[in-house]
Amino acid sequence: MNADTITQTFFDTYSRALVTRDADAVSGLYATPSLILFPGQSIAVSETSQTADFFLQAWEQYDGIQHTSTDINVLAQTQYSVWADVTWHHDNNTTERMMYQLVDTQYGWKIAVLTALDE
Repeated sequence: MNADTITQTFFDTYSRALVTRDADAVSGLYATPSLILFPGQSIAVSETSQTADFFLQAWEQYDGIQHTSTDINVLAQTQYSVWADVTWHHDNNTTERMMYQLVDTQYGWKIAVLTALDE
């Protein structure tokens, strides 16, 4: 499978989990270990519950959002890893831009590193 197909399929699944506010589904898309980097907050994830907790605290920012779409720019790829610059366009006219490193695990593609970017 090529990187564009991998990322589109992955982020379609991720988008559904975000819009439905399903912290368990979101955390299931993160590798363990993984790293979440946001301004003023760095989380070295060693348990999936940490990812779920991170998103449970963030759901408020998604209030009212029923749909989101993505612009995905694959910046680099190897056989086992993809780096994607993703801009999220929410139906409340807000956007977010993130850098993701996806890794191919025995359980499918997972997020190994999430970094917030300036828009």
